[in-house]
Amino acid sequence: MLPTPYTRPDRAAAAAPLRVELVTRDDDFAALRAPWDALLRDSRSDCFFLTWEWLHAWWTHLRDRFTLNLILVWDGDDLVGIAPLARTRTSFLWLSRLEFLGTGFAGSDYLDVIIQRDREREIARTISDALVASNLALHLDHLPPASVAASMLVDRIAADEWIAMHAEVGTCPYIPLAGHSWDSYLANLGSAHRANVRRRLRGLEREFDVRFARVTTDEARRDALATLMGLHNRRWDERGGSTAFSTPACRAFHADVTRRALDRGWLRLYELRLNDAVAAATYCFSYNGRVCFYQGAFDDRYQQHSVGMVAMGLTIRAAIEEGAHEFDMLYGVESYKWLWAQHARELHRLDLFPAGLAGRIHHGTVRAERAARSLVRRIIPRRSCVSNTRPAGGVC
Repeated sequence: MLPTPYTRPDRAAAAAPLRVELVTRDDDFAALRAPWDALLRDSRSDCFFLTWEWLHAWWTHLRDRFTLNLILVWDGDDLVGIAPLARTRTSFLWLSRLEFLGTGFAGSDYLDVIIQRDREREIARTISDALVASNLALHLDHLPPASVAASMLVDRIAADEWIAMHAEVGTCPYIPLAGHSWDSYLANLGSAHRANVRRRLRGLEREFDVRFARVTTDEARRDALATLMGLHNRRWDERGGSTAFSTPACRAFHADVTRRALDRGWLRLYELRLNDAVAAATYCFSYNGRVCFYQGAFDDRYQQHSVGMVAMGLTIRAAIEEGAHEFDMLYGVESYKWLWAQHARELHRLDLFPAGLAGRIHHGTVRAERAARSLVRRIIPRRSCVSNTRPAGGVC
């Protein structure tokens, strides 16, 4: 059963000092939906991958080796800060650490702490003090360029003689859409790609009855998601496999999160049908004016018609028509993305290790592991379109 609607108290009436709460129980997390999303909307970190719906679905199905470790900051009855964290389970105490919910193969980008917009410094200080008191290392991955965690937490924690490591870990190509029509957007693309998109779409319309439609009912959502996952897995199984929908837990996660997103009006799951057969599908989320392209797939039997490219173009056109200000292609620099996007954001990773011997040992272990992985990547290059931190794209 969903929590009852949440009404934000009058801030002026809240006089109690800030209170820190550590949430470790599943049912307590489940009860946070309304205040969580209200705070997210009132924060600088507002994005789909930090919604309660996404992160609670991730926790329900993909928690794996983690134990819940949410740090909440309250001002009276008003939730004003969240560090959405979980603790890794390990047989070596000095290697235990805190990570963001949503990490791993779920493919979450722009992870961060969530803090009330007009009180960031005060609330970040409270979260920092709680993190230092935990004496656990922090592994904060896929941070956005203007991360609240990076700008507000690191200096405070580092002042306690913690060791900090920073790295750029990936790129998110994106398309600014504000003010564009479909034709004006196409005019900004390379001439060869622009002509190819138009030619391929006209060719399909001459040869087939073409329908491109968004899923709007729960029954259609279940069917379309099953089709997309089947097309994706069938194509990628022949190319060495993909992490996107490879396990029952992954499939259950997507079944759950698409249901939640459909209920909230955020799901953008499209099917491209040719003579009523699904030739391609695209899986996106629309949140706060930004459409995020999460995954795509197409039927290899229609590959000669470039149905993956056509479906992508029609998905971008749909985003323009609904008034989105941005189409974000998320993590990954697959070559097909640069046919559509000319802008990009860098994602960052922060690692913080406590002062003392245990922190120094943990820091040394992480450095050695990353050096080894870097060496392996130089010796054995990754397959095209496959990422070790996001599901493989299905339309490249």
